[in-house]
Amino acid sequence: MPAGLNRALLTVAGAVVAIVLAIAISSVAIIAAGASPIDAFAAFFNFGETERAVSNGIAAFLNRAVPLFIAGLAVAVGFRMNLFNIGVEGQYRIAAICAAYVGSTFTAPKPIQILVIIVVAAVVGGAYALIPAVMKVTRGVNEVISTIMLNYIAIALASYLVRGPFAGQRAAGQLTTTTPQLPESAMFPNLNFVFDWFGLLAPTRGGGVWGFLLVAVVLGLVVWVVLERTRFGFNVKASGLNGPAAFASGVNPKKMVIAAMVLSGAIAGLIGLPEILGDKGAFNSNFTAGLGFLGIAVALLGRNKPVGIAIAALLFAFLDRAQGALQIADVPSSVITIIQGVIVLLVVIANEVTNRIAMRLEEQRAARQLDTNRPVEVAA
Repeated sequence: MPAGLNRALLTVAGAVVAIVLAIAISSVAIIAAGASPIDAFAAFFNFGETERAVSNGIAAFLNRAVPLFIAGLAVAVGFRMNLFNIGVEGQYRIAAICAAYVGSTFTAPKPIQILVIIVVAAVVGGAYALIPAVMKVTRGVNEVISTIMLNYIAIALASYLVRGPFAGQRAAGQLTTTTPQLPESAMFPNLNFVFDWFGLLAPTRGGGVWGFLLVAVVLGLVVWVVLERTRFGFNVKASGLNGPAAFASGVNPKKMVIAAMVLSGAIAGLIGLPEILGDKGAFNSNFTAGLGFLGIAVALLGRNKPVGIAIAALLFAFLDRAQGALQIADVPSSVITIIQGVIVLLVVIANEVTNRIAMRLEEQRAARQLDTNRPVEVAA
């Protein structure tokens, strides 16, 4: 059997075993919480009692997956360079508020308005990621420490800006503060027409299915091409695996660190745009948090590959969407966090085990090939 097929089968087998074990361990946790595992897992597939509720559930599921996918891509770019960009959380928060504010200051045709907002978000996210990159290559500061500290600064700065310089008019009775509302030309068209293809009612909550889903798909393809099919992607991976060897071959590892971190931050800057351009139309003080940290788990689960990250994002979104259904079934919503954590932990362990098995099989195959090709000595 070819080595590539062996590794693929081992990877699939490892993932299946990890998920089965995750279900078993999660069932124990659910029983310990005084609930029924059967009711809990049935709730995950409960999208609603009416056709409209089902449409809303599907839309919520897809909308949750989009920012998780983008977050996973941002983290994966850093991982390819052996860089732990823990600062994705702060990068997308500061990028989101800057993009929302800039987009509210002018009105242009829809394509131009949306493009400017996307570019601003990417530039701000990349610029904020440049700070830990420069600190690493000039002073040797560990990127984990610097990005964690910069997360706190970004979150506090965004909180100040939304209540101060970037604050818009607060409507009567409104408890949250927001940036000025974006003009209609800045709002991304939704994809609700897809429901008509399947004879379903269009969703009515949260702006329907956010059209930024298409941008996320294109972004995933671009990241795959850049990392897997270009010299830049090869240089990033080579520098991450062995900096001195890469330097000896003509690659500057310091430039690669900066390039990888800035690219990671630029992608991270787009995480908040699906919500802003698809539903809210502004950045508010209750803006969705935690997507950057979840992106780390999504990237690990997806093995830093865009396709794997997409599957992991859909899995996490599927679990997150079930919080309401779990509460109706009298199951603690914290079960979702337990399941997510167990799945990530077991998949990482399964990946390490399958990698070692694949390596051992490859060594055995190489040894057999060597024995086969060894010339036979003829006795004199």
